[in-house]
Amino acid sequence: MPQTRMVRGVSCLGRLFLFVVIFIQLSWSQSMNASSSSSQHAEPGTVDSVDLQKYTGTWYEIAKIPNSFQKQCACNTTAEYSIRADGRIDVVNRCTKSDGTVDEAKGIARIADTLTNSKLEVSFVRLFGIQLFWGDYWIIGLDKDYRYAVVGSPSRKYGWILGRMPALSQEDQNKIFEILKKQGYDPRSFVFTIQKNPKDGL
Repeated sequence: MPQTRMVRGVSCLGRLFLFVVIFIQLSWSQSMNASSSSSQHAEPGTVDSVDLQKYTGTWYEIAKIPNSFQKQCACNTTAEYSIRADGRIDVVNRCTKSDGTVDEAKGIARIADTLTNSKLEVSFVRLFGIQLFWGDYWIIGLDKDYRYAVVGSPSRKYGWILGRMPALSQEDQNKIFEILKKQGYDPRSFVFTIQKNPKDGL
C-alpha cells in the first residue's frame, strides 16, 4: 500500500509539473502574440500641424465608416466649425433624412493636443451646462491647401473623409486611399456619402 501511494503521489506531481509547464508556454505565447498584435496595430498618426483658422468653415462629408449615430442620414451630410472666444470650436453637423427633413446636431470640440492641434475631442451631449461623453477626433490626413481632410480615431472604429466641395477628384481620392492604408485603415470599409442639390429631391 505505501508503494502504491508513493507511485500515485509521483504521478500527481508529474501531472502538476506538466500542467505548470503547459500553462507557462501558453502564457508566453499569448504574451508574444499580444505584443506582436499591438505593434502591428499601433494607433494612427496625426498630421504635424493644423491651422485652426484654415480648418474652420464648412466641410462636406465625402465618405465615412458607417456608424450608429448617423444612420438617420440619407444624404447631404455636412459639418460646420467655428472658433469660439474661449478657444473651443462650435460644431454643427447637418444631414438630410430619407423623408426630406434636415437633421441637425450641435456640439463643441476642444483641443486635446495643443502642440499640433491635430487631436481634438468632440461632445454633442450637454447636461446642466456640462459637456459629456467626449469622442476622439484625430486629423490623420490633410491637404496642404485644406481642400480635404481625413479624420480617424485611435481604435480605427470611426473614420471620415471630408472635402471643401461636395465631391473630390479621382486623383484626390487615390491620395486619400493611400493615406488610409498607411494609417492602418481599409479603404473598402468607407461608404461614399450622397451629396446632391436639394432641388433634385431624394
